[in-house]
Amino acid sequence: MNPIPVIAIDGPAASGKGAVARTVAERLGFHYLDSGAIYRAAALAIDWAGLDAGSANLAESGAAQIAAKMDLKFSGEIIFLEDRNITELIRSESCGTKASKIAVLPMLRGALLALQRAFRRSPGLVAEGRDMGTVVFPDATLKIFLTASVAVRAERRYKQLMGKGINANIGDLLSDIESRDERDKRRDIAPLRTGSDTKLIDTTAMSLAESIETVLKLFVVSAAN
Repeated sequence: MNPIPVIAIDGPAASGKGAVARTVAERLGFHYLDSGAIYRAAALAIDWAGLDAGSANLAESGAAQIAAKMDLKFSGEIIFLEDRNITELIRSESCGTKASKIAVLPMLRGALLALQRAFRRSPGLVAEGRDMGTVVFPDATLKIFLTASVAVRAERRYKQLMGKGINANIGDLLSDIESRDERDKRRDIAPLRTGSDTKLIDTTAMSLAESIETVLKLFVVSAAN
C-alpha cells in the first residue's frame, strides 16, 4: 500500500469541492490536484487541434492521443497548456460542458489516469474530482463525497462567475448543472457515485469554513486508524 496519504474529494458540479480541497491542502501542507482542470485542459487541447470536443461525432482515439500528449504544467493556481496561460479559459461554462462530454470516453480517461496519479507525492495529496476515490485513488486515506442541493450549487456558481466579472444567468446555470449531473451519473466508465467507504458531506446549509473543518476533522480520525 502506498504510504503517501491521499484525501479524495468527489462531488457534482459546483458542490464547493474545489475551494474545500485547495484550503485543506494548504492547511495540511499537501499537494493539490484539480482533476477537473485536467479534463478541461484536454477539451481545450482537442479544440486547438482542430477537433470539436463538444461534438457527438468526436473520434475517441484521436481525442485520447491529443490528451496523452498534452504539454500541461501547473504553477500554483496557474495552469499552462503549450506554455499558454489557460487558467481563465478553462473556467468558462462552455469549456466545462465540453470537459463533461469528453469525460465519458474510456480511451481518453485511460490516457489521463497516469497523469493524475503522478500528483501523489510526499507529504500527501488532496485530490478533487468525480472519481478520485472510486477509480484514481481507491486506496485513499480518506474519501469524501461533497454535495449540496442543485439550487444552492447554481447560486454558488452564479456568485463565483459574477465575482469574476463573467455574466451569467442562474436559470441557464441550473439547467447546465442538472444536465452535467445526469451525464456524470449515467456514464459507463467511472460514474459519479459514492463508495461504501466514502463519507458523505451535504454542504447545503454549511459555510465554506464549516465544510473545511469537517474534512480536516475526518482526516485526523482516518489518519489515526
